[in-house]
Amino acid sequence: MTRVAAVDCGTNSIRLLVADADPATGELVELDRRMTIVRLGQGVDRTGRLAPEALERTFAACREYAGVIKEHGAERIRFVATSASRDAENRDEFVRGVVDILGVEPEVITGDQEAEFSFTGATSELKGRDDLPGPRLVVDIGGGSTEFVVGDDHVRAARSVDIGCVRMTERHLVHEGEVTDPPTEEQIAAMRADIEAALDLAERTVPLREARTLVGLAGSVTTVSAIAQELPEYDSERIHHSRVTRERVREITNALLHSTHAERAAIPAMHPGRVDVIGAGALVLLAIMERIGAEEVVVSEHDILDGIAFSAAETPAS
Repeated sequence: MTRVAAVDCGTNSIRLLVADADPATGELVELDRRMTIVRLGQGVDRTGRLAPEALERTFAACREYAGVIKEHGAERIRFVATSASRDAENRDEFVRGVVDILGVEPEVITGDQEAEFSFTGATSELKGRDDLPGPRLVVDIGGGSTEFVVGDDHVRAARSVDIGCVRMTERHLVHEGEVTDPPTEEQIAAMRADIEAALDLAERTVPLREARTLVGLAGSVTTVSAIAQELPEYDSERIHHSRVTRERVREITNALLHSTHAERAAIPAMHPGRVDVIGAGALVLLAIMERIGAEEVVVSEHDILDGIAFSAAETPAS
């Protein structure tokens, strides 16, 4: 077992996992897992640049994480940056800030690499589960992009497309600088059309409909599960490996897209940073389930972060 720290910096959130990991057995003992909403991708779709305030929020979270990593004595750190920093003109500013704080350079990975990590993290503990047969389709609905990966024990095909909860919200649900509350039917229809076009793109390289089990990752999916279970607060143990039917996802998505900011904020398990983007995230999940005919989604709290941790444990210390 190797003590590692994995950081996943996405468009909407930055997350840390400190764990003892053994890639050979798929065993991972979690020591600390935390998430901070930083909205690094704020405005990137429109401006092509990371906003100064978004960078400062992200660096503040990095400073907190540096303390946690030091406290646990992690031997190796791997920092992976995803969609927002991949797209930004001023990504060098982001890289310099992370190196100054954590002493490690963020790896701006490709969408395909993202998908590989997500698949490893989500499926390493599902091996031999007869009730969750392969091929499995793992979908990681992030802030800026969604990763699709199909495989059994190993990845067969993967693709990243630019539909995420933040990107879809900013592209379709914002009018004159404010999120429409609630969205109009025309806005929802335009967003749905955009999602369907991205699914067409994903299907060119990933056989989505061959999957026998759908595994959903990341905050939009876990929040939908929490709502489906009517949890009084966010509870990772009850969310992990829960199952939500397509009909229930449809009901929740419709309710979220036709509710006000205040109504969504009042949902007990809702993270404040997801209030304005959860409707878009839920719609991406629903569109995927309808496209492939999935009767249910298996929700996983283990995702790209766990995959990054395993990869850090595999990498020899420099």
